[in-house]
Amino acid sequence: MAAKIGLIKEGKTPPDKRVPLTPNQCARLIEEYPNIELVVQKSSIRAFKDEEYSKLGIKIVDSVDDCDIIMGVKEVNISDLVPEKHFFFFSHTLKKQPYNRDLLKAIIDNKIKLTDYEALTKPNGLRLVGFGRYAGIVGCYNGLRTYGLKHELYDLKPAHECEDRKEMEGELSKVNLPKDTKIALTGFGRVGYGAREIMDLLPIKEVDPEEYLSESFDCPVFTHLNVDDYNKRVDSQPFDKDAFYKSGEGHVSTFPNYLPETDLYIACHFWKKGSPFIYTREDLKNSNVRLSVVADISCDIDGPVASTLRPSTIADPIYGYAPNEEKEVDFKSKKAIAVMAVDNLPCELPKDASEDFGSELIKHVFPALFKDDPTDIIARASETTKEGKLSKYFMYLKDYLAGKE
Repeated sequence: MAAKIGLIKEGKTPPDKRVPLTPNQCARLIEEYPNIELVVQKSSIRAFKDEEYSKLGIKIVDSVDDCDIIMGVKEVNISDLVPEKHFFFFSHTLKKQPYNRDLLKAIIDNKIKLTDYEALTKPNGLRLVGFGRYAGIVGCYNGLRTYGLKHELYDLKPAHECEDRKEMEGELSKVNLPKDTKIALTGFGRVGYGAREIMDLLPIKEVDPEEYLSESFDCPVFTHLNVDDYNKRVDSQPFDKDAFYKSGEGHVSTFPNYLPETDLYIACHFWKKGSPFIYTREDLKNSNVRLSVVADISCDIDGPVASTLRPSTIADPIYGYAPNEEKEVDFKSKKAIAVMAVDNLPCELPKDASEDFGSELIKHVFPALFKDDPTDIIARASETTKEGKLSKYFMYLKDYLAGKE
């Protein structure tokens, strides 16, 4: 299949420096697929400069209007949509987000085929591409940084001020945790395993949940909790993970048992409506709560991690939560739980995150796009068609598109 691909300039505010493909990956793609022409729209905000692309023979252009396939990262501004093209980006419409309804309407009106990265999955539903790993990596680092600032133990350089992941990881040598520090981590997906990559670089002993709850240690420890470690069925029947993921109803959280034993909580879990809150605001009012810092990487606002009142920003990543008043305060206040809830964490290491994302595209997506696609990877991830309709896989968005829900 011959095609012309254009990497579009990111238009979101605040600016996003990530790219779907790095300069080296663009060169690799052209070499692997000789029928492809690839151009890059001029941009002054990318983590990779225009010159880094051009010196590898990638053409820099003012417009991508003549491309067949246009690829970005974040939502494309309505004004930047090109009719009757095939776009790839994160549209943030799959969960019927009201703030992007007009974008999806414009995509339909312009007869654009939109393939959403978030919907690119294996037949079993596992995602093929994403930035979750780097959300976990940066989020865990930020959690440790927050802990140092909260307790005046050490001061790590902000991740976004580091040149790359290597420099950020070098900062971890400054981490100096008291010997009785206990850290809980939830989540075993891309995000959770990303956080584990940081935890595994530190001199912190891993213990199982039972030990964590019942024993004291003379060194810093952490425990990595699966859903059955902090949830149980209301009817006292054996826990069924598949049933829990299908519907969290009929379950209750046992995470409050960890609150008197945990100094830092790193939240990387998947949560959906109907599942029990991990802890509530009332849970945090208990006098035996030890928790002082939460790195809420999942960042579900006013949701399962009840101390997360709002998303924070890369520029101002930490705020405090006062449990008894249920309000935001200075995070250094003695009564406050420090909350790190940045909702665009991979943007702090844009080069590394882009490299990781692009390698997944090359491995999983481009073969399906330009060679064989026996499991309909592209079709199943395409929300719309060039006929100006929702695809058969996304008909559930019909009422959302019409503004009925």
